[in-house]
Amino acid sequence: MDKGNKLSRRDFIKISALSAGALSFAAGSLSFIEGCSTVYQPGTRFFSENEFKLVESFAEQIIPSNDWPGGRDAGVANFIDIQLMNPYRRFQEVYRKGLAALENTCRNKFSQKFENLSWDSQTAVLKDMEAGRLEGNIWKDGFSKYFFELLRSHCLQGYYGSPRHGGNKNFVSYKMIGLDEPQIVGENRDGI
Repeated sequence: MDKGNKLSRRDFIKISALSAGALSFAAGSLSFIEGCSTVYQPGTRFFSENEFKLVESFAEQIIPSNDWPGGRDAGVANFIDIQLMNPYRRFQEVYRKGLAALENTCRNKFSQKFENLSWDSQTAVLKDMEAGRLEGNIWKDGFSKYFFELLRSHCLQGYYGSPRHGGNKNFVSYKMIGLDEPQIVGENRDGI
């Protein structure tokens, strides 16, 4: 997760996305997930503004900007926010608990919000989170690993899935991995 490995991580994600993205694309084009958004929707529905900024920073760590927009600019937090009000509703309590715990961990350790930490400090926190090394009762019993994996998975879905679900703004990941931009009939393309 360090800044020096941004390109290799991006390449790994691009390779992984060829299979995972194809499945997400197929699922998105079939529109079988009830209640999914059809366009990028600015503003929040589930997250508070502070939670939204924290998720944006997490998404940027998972999919950092380089020659292509990263998780923040691709609308990954928007995707997660929309889906938490629909198909991901079952994860609402996990997100509330996990985001509050991450914010408390950063305030206790650095006296700052996660999104205000340096890139390297954010990376260190997320490495500890992924490895299950965060301290505090909330993180016990593997919750830090679970929450990290859940949030990372949702970030990748938001980046590589169909824009009709609220992420992958401007088809950025499709363009990055060389997929043709799909033609969406009858859909308002403004803001996608």
